[in-house]
Amino acid sequence: MNVHSAVDSPVLTGTTLRRLAFANRFSVAPMTRISATAEGVPTERMVRYYERFPKGGFSLLTTEGIYTDKAYAQTYRGQPGLTDPEQAEGWKTVVDAVHAAGGRIFAQLMHGGALAQGNRFRSDTVGPSSLQPRGQQMVSYHGEGLYAVPREMDEVDIAEAISGFAQAARLAIDVAGFDGIEIHGANGYLLDQFFTDYTNRRQDRWGGDIGKRLNLSLAVLEAVRGAVGNAVPVGIRLSQGKVNDLKHKWTEGEEGAAVVFKAVAESSADFVHLTEFEAWQPAFSDDGKSLVALARQHAPDLFVIANGGLHELTRAEQVLEAGADMIALGRGALTNPDWPRIAAEKREARPLQLEMLAPISDIKDTELRY
Repeated sequence: MNVHSAVDSPVLTGTTLRRLAFANRFSVAPMTRISATAEGVPTERMVRYYERFPKGGFSLLTTEGIYTDKAYAQTYRGQPGLTDPEQAEGWKTVVDAVHAAGGRIFAQLMHGGALAQGNRFRSDTVGPSSLQPRGQQMVSYHGEGLYAVPREMDEVDIAEAISGFAQAARLAIDVAGFDGIEIHGANGYLLDQFFTDYTNRRQDRWGGDIGKRLNLSLAVLEAVRGAVGNAVPVGIRLSQGKVNDLKHKWTEGEEGAAVVFKAVAESSADFVHLTEFEAWQPAFSDDGKSLVALARQHAPDLFVIANGGLHELTRAEQVLEAGADMIALGRGALTNPDWPRIAAEKREARPLQLEMLAPISDIKDTELRY
């Protein structure tokens, strides 16, 4: 890790989001670790896993994707939920541990849609259109073979999905005590399926051009805001790539990005969390702007969290300069749960070692040793 400017680094300075103050700009990105009980309740292993990050200096954590209803939302076996008091109380144990260690934690709410491969409540899947998803199920999350062809969602299905997000958000804040809500609108899951041109062939209000394809995400944002009020931050994660289509790009390019970021800025969202393979790279053309820079240009008042290959301090600084307010580390945080302390003390980081993600991506004993 290059730490030549660690003492003065803007990544080590504080910032605020709504009423939350953060000691630095380091956050932990959401990572699917499928270590809950079969009933979707967080475990003691998860408590130990999450509390390592604030102990290591991260000021914000975003949870792995949490399923939002007992119908079609669950995506993976071992995934935690926020659909009943027992699950919420389990999350409260995690939240309390993070708070005791000096951190803040947001709940990431997620619906798998057509990519569901381990749903204990339903044997079929749903999506915006009845089209088989690209790629194959994720083996490291107990998947095998091709994805099922989803049933096209009707208005009742869509209303139930929206309601699930809102109810899960209410449990997250009122029972579990989370500090904020992130809606998972990225990486190929349900909201991203509605947002993506080739997975959404609808001709109703939920389909069409890039602005209309964002309508479901915006509806979920408004429902969640209505459920939790104005006291806590609410935002959305967006991406181009997907777990089943890593190199996808928004076909509308920078013009489409302008539409998207302006719409999010006009919603009740406080922040947008952008994930790219390399967050500093041009989003579309070789000489164009990064997604972070486009978000800052078209949504100047929106808090921007950037994720993607930022476990080098100089890269993190570059993305802050481009317009990000906070940096989210995934792989870097797994290998170095004390990355902020390493940066502040100008120590050498451990090289990226991700054996813990194979053969199954659950939490390993080796991770809990440091």
